[in-house]
Amino acid sequence: MPNWNKIKNLSLDEVRVRGAQKLAALRERRGWSSLGRLPNDKEFSVLLTGLSGEDLLEQFRSRTTSKFFAGLEDRRQTVAEFRARWPEKESELLDQAKRIVEGKFDLLGYHGLSFGEPIDWHLEPILDKRAPLIHWSQLDYLNADTAGDKKIIWELNRHQYFMTLGQAYWLSGDEQYAQTFLSHLESWMDENPPKLGINWASSLEVSFRSISWLWALHFFKESTSLSAASFKRTVQFLYLNARHLETYLSTYFSPNTHLTGEALGLFYLGLLLPEFKEASRWRELGQSILVKQLPIHVRSDGVYFEQSSYYHRYTVDFYLHFLILSQANSLDVSGDLENELELLLDHLMYITRPDGSTPFFGDDDGGRLVKLDRRPANDFRAALATGSVLLSRGDYKFISDGPAEETLWLLGQAGLNRFDEISAREPEQQSVAFESGGYYVMRDGWTNTANFLLFDCGPHGQANCGHAHADALAFDLAGNGRTLLVDPGTFTYTGAKELRDWFRGSSAHNTLTIDGRSSSTPAGPFSWETIAKCKCNAWLSNKDFDYVAASHDGYGGGPRAAEHERRILFLKQNYWVIRDHVSTISEARVDIWFHFAPKVNPLIEAEVADRPFISIDVDQMGLDLFEFGKNGRWRREEGWVSQCYSQREPAKGYVFSAHLDGKGDFVSFIVPRRSAEKRRQVREIEAIGGQAFEVTNDDSLDLVMIRAGELVETAQIASDFEWTWAKFSKEDETVPKELVLINGKNLRLQGKQLLCAGQEIRCLTAKREGGMLRVVSDRGSFEWQLKSGDLAAAFSRLS
Repeated sequence: MPNWNKIKNLSLDEVRVRGAQKLAALRERRGWSSLGRLPNDKEFSVLLTGLSGEDLLEQFRSRTTSKFFAGLEDRRQTVAEFRARWPEKESELLDQAKRIVEGKFDLLGYHGLSFGEPIDWHLEPILDKRAPLIHWSQLDYLNADTAGDKKIIWELNRHQYFMTLGQAYWLSGDEQYAQTFLSHLESWMDENPPKLGINWASSLEVSFRSISWLWALHFFKESTSLSAASFKRTVQFLYLNARHLETYLSTYFSPNTHLTGEALGLFYLGLLLPEFKEASRWRELGQSILVKQLPIHVRSDGVYFEQSSYYHRYTVDFYLHFLILSQANSLDVSGDLENELELLLDHLMYITRPDGSTPFFGDDDGGRLVKLDRRPANDFRAALATGSVLLSRGDYKFISDGPAEETLWLLGQAGLNRFDEISAREPEQQSVAFESGGYYVMRDGWTNTANFLLFDCGPHGQANCGHAHADALAFDLAGNGRTLLVDPGTFTYTGAKELRDWFRGSSAHNTLTIDGRSSSTPAGPFSWETIAKCKCNAWLSNKDFDYVAASHDGYGGGPRAAEHERRILFLKQNYWVIRDHVSTISEARVDIWFHFAPKVNPLIEAEVADRPFISIDVDQMGLDLFEFGKNGRWRREEGWVSQCYSQREPAKGYVFSAHLDGKGDFVSFIVPRRSAEKRRQVREIEAIGGQAFEVTNDDSLDLVMIRAGELVETAQIASDFEWTWAKFSKEDETVPKELVLINGKNLRLQGKQLLCAGQEIRCLTAKREGGMLRVVSDRGSFEWQLKSGDLAAAFSRLS
């Protein structure tokens, strides 16, 4: 029965579009539509512009219009460039192609999958489920009992491995790769009659498969194995694909990467099959959607609106291909394509970790637009390499760490030559705020030994938030260049409900839970019962420190209502201090979660300053994690990390757990170190009106003070700043060498007034170097020649 409450809230256009699609599907099922079958020879000839189906292959081989990607224009040149730049990659590529010939497929996180001999295109081999061969509109493909994990079936049927066969053919000249491609293609067309089965159920899958076929036809167009009859039949299917796409666009079903991916498929088909009379309509429709959706899908700061780094990468790839093909064919692409693409790439650049990988926040579906290299799923730098050429950006080149194989196939030898000519440079900023998307990057350098943290306090997602995770106020962290604390990824969509919910729940992220609840509550694989709203309350950044404060309402309402605010202070080249403030109506259990990367072995160390802490030593670096909270205890949790869809590895986690009745504060110190360095000691000291901590090593002592009332006081310092950080030399613990002050007016040192400002100071840093004091603040910056350690005279300039 129709859901009339839902229908009455639809716009007239949505009712019209959905109704037309329902009617079109009904006509196909009843056999009333010509789109439910391949056109016969007579019908097909009418669709073409002045040539017969038998002439299509000859036309395809000889035409000079409808330019494809530059890497496929000159086989000899591209192969020579590939071998010169990546001599070790040829054998790896050929080995993968040979496994494909043998019927063994590496898909998503699986290796050596077999789908039978001959291939069963409807089989999900992990759960041994075979989707039924019924009309696509009648398939419940989200039901694991019907299709298992439909992603596995679809990944095979995207036929992106055809590109691997094509690359192997170009490198080796061996016709077995062309013959395998053609036998698989014919088998697929035999076993997937128009509109029957799971492989017609998603328009996005139809689009991706069409793109793969077009790439493969360009790779194999000179092969002696490719016959005119086979080419004609393939093009007939591509015609049907184009008509399917324009009929069943995800305009209201999934107006996200589904819609833009389908539009890109239409653009490909209309541009590269100009022999069809309807080609210009497909191309123009695809182009129109891509241009229109770009400012909708990309927030003002460049963040993709579904809050997923993997789907952000999809969007970057869609628009890179759109731009390259448009430029190659001298198409006037209206809108602000290059500027929007630059924003997308900027975000990818800034969230790249020091080791070159990218954090997986939100869903990761393991797929790609095209498969032209064999990089790990979390390495997005090929897009930056291509972007550096298209947009002449030296910072993209710097982060890409060299040319990418993918860039060669997309832009050809000339593209790599342009890449070589660009001067690499570090990005202009280290730390950066993506305020609209709600991501905040803390970084103290662009070397491979830098410290890095990505903090998430953005919107939960878009519309039904289908690809979001309950990761409010979570973070991802690398210490001394090594990725250590991570978002565990996705693993599955529909394969197992328990695992789907665990991987996207709050307890699987580096954040805090209350009474075991997630900040947002899932309801099915792609929807939510409740959705947390995050708010960034402060962001401060300069060369010495970064500071962010944020909260969310995910635990609000009812008898178990609670509030969570998280503040993070990053003292660059030093450590992070994280303060979690929790307020509850009734007694509650608070759990603070820390999830470590695979192969990292965190251990609870012997007590320091009367409390245990977590310690890591790996690859010549280490990290210590100290947690302070009343009556809290550490416990170890065995978890998982998925670095690619359908793949998971055991990973260790620790939880700091405490019972709270009312308000409470929890303070974490995350302290990176080199393995050879002596461990810093962190202990809480007595303070009035807040909390205070000492961080010591052999030659210095740091004092960290966090205000809770009007004034926080220790034996040395009294301050009304929300945060006070002071570094002292062990030789002189009376006068600080460095200061960081956030949000306040007054500071007393050893009982003497050091600072008394008339207006609030948002942030201030001060550093003594020799006899000179350098002060930087939002109220002004200056240098002061110290005499007899008279700091008060210097700071009087801010009074």
